[in-house]
Amino acid sequence: MGFTLLASCKTHYTPPGNECKYAGQSVRALPIRILTVGKKRSTGVQLIVDEYIEKLKHYCPVEDVRLKSNPKNARDVMAQIEHEDMAVMSLIKSNEWVVMLDERGLSVGSEQMASLIGDAGNTGSSSILFCVGGPYGHGRQLRQRANVSIRLSSLVLNHEVALVVLAEQLYRAWTILKGQKYHH
Repeated sequence: MGFTLLASCKTHYTPPGNECKYAGQSVRALPIRILTVGKKRSTGVQLIVDEYIEKLKHYCPVEDVRLKSNPKNARDVMAQIEHEDMAVMSLIKSNEWVVMLDERGLSVGSEQMASLIGDAGNTGSSSILFCVGGPYGHGRQLRQRANVSIRLSSLVLNHEVALVVLAEQLYRAWTILKGQKYHH
C-alpha cells in the first residue's frame, strides 16, 4: 500500500492498515509546512500550536504559514473561495507534496498519518505542505493540485480546532515513526 501513480501523473494515497510500516525505521525527514487560511488565531490556540511545532522541530523543520481569509473582502462566497484559492496556490512550491485537509478526504488514523509522512519522504518532494482551508473550504485549483486529501475527523472542524488536531497528530506521527512511547 502507499502511493499509486495514476495516468495523469497525479498520485493517489491509499492508507495502509492500522500499523505504520515505517515504525522504528529510518525515514527521510521532509520539512513540513502548515498553511492555514483564517482569521487571527486566538491566544490559546496559538500557544498550543507553538508548543507542538517546537516538539516537531526535534524531528524535522516546520513552518507555520497563515493566510488571511477573504483577502479581497469579497461579498460573494464563490469569489471569496477563488481569492483564497489563488493566494494558497501562490505559496505552493512546485516540488512540494501537498496534503489537503478536507471533510470529504480520506479518513486516516495516527499510524496511517505516520505512514503518509514516511511515504511522502520517498516521493522526491522537497517538503510536505498541509493545507487547512478557510470557512468555506478549498478552491478548485488546490483540489486539483493536492497529492492527497485527508480528513482529521468525521466531524467538521473549525480551522483553529483542525490546526490544533493536525499539529498534535504530526507530532504523534513522528513519535510513531521513531518508535517512541508517546502514542502508546
